[in-house]
Amino acid sequence: MTRPVIVPFFISHQGCPHRCVFCDQERIAGRTGGLPTAAEIHSAVKAFGRGRPVEAAFYGGTFTSLPRSEQERLLTALQPLRHDGSVRSVRLSTRPDALDAETAGFLKSMGVASVELGVQSMDDRVLAASGRGHSAADTVRAFEVLRREGIAAGAQLMPGLPGDSRERSLDSLTRIFDLKPVSLRIYPTLVVAGTRLAELWAEGSYTPLTLADAVPLCADMLLACKRAGVPVIRLGLQPTDILERSVLAGPWHPALRQLVEGELWYRLLERLTAGLAAGTEVSVACAPARISDVVGQRRANLSRLLERRGTVITGVAGCPAAAPDTLTLTHAGGTVAGGLTD
Repeated sequence: MTRPVIVPFFISHQGCPHRCVFCDQERIAGRTGGLPTAAEIHSAVKAFGRGRPVEAAFYGGTFTSLPRSEQERLLTALQPLRHDGSVRSVRLSTRPDALDAETAGFLKSMGVASVELGVQSMDDRVLAASGRGHSAADTVRAFEVLRREGIAAGAQLMPGLPGDSRERSLDSLTRIFDLKPVSLRIYPTLVVAGTRLAELWAEGSYTPLTLADAVPLCADMLLACKRAGVPVIRLGLQPTDILERSVLAGPWHPALRQLVEGELWYRLLERLTAGLAAGTEVSVACAPARISDVVGQRRANLSRLLERRGTVITGVAGCPAAAPDTLTLTHAGGTVAGGLTD
């Protein structure tokens, strides 16, 4: 089945009962604006879809906290597009405490197939310090009501929030796995201008993750997701000009996922070359799509391996038959293979 094209509708802050300490959706999403009209929805689907299957997605606000009349208006606009096949599915994002059984039933009746929950953490201390206004128990209930209606549930997590730690972030991830999400987004916390978090940072009462700390933490989280079979559909915020100008501190990088993927491949390279004498020349084969991640950004993995182990990577070649998360090393002493999740 052809993968649908996502047509996003950003409803920044619409329906949000308050602003969390880290949030400024206009800067984070890189756009402003109110709720789209039916004509705008139809026009966007036509422009983005161009005859391809479409998934309509409402991002950026708390959809289920909008007045029910507005929820109905937005979802009703999609019904003729669903019926003629222009829109294959509908997804939206909301808060865990903005969902109950009646609301989930309403979403199901309007063709919503997937809901992403802004979980951010499963630690009540972190949630309170971040001004979220909901608890981990609210997240558990939200997953339950969505599951009863047959609506797929994804989650967003934000390591590095006030009061968070490496251990608490990893524990939150484990607790989310217990709820069987269909997908995850991992957004390391950034200090964005104009937020309460920016004030806390300026006062010295909040210390954000550094990029050097965030990359290995996110690598551990991504590896755990691979082992659990939960796809990470986004790692790090989408780069925009507005966001790049607004980030004051924290682990900002426009290609964060590549850094994190590269960290996992470096760990595998280090593991497979353990015991080799310094100066050993090694050739590497992997799936063609993985070459850039294996090499690392700016060839960082090859440089690190040479500096730390003395291992010389003579080349990284694409092998169409290789599994996506595996690689093979060949040197004078033989061949060894391994995978990221081994």
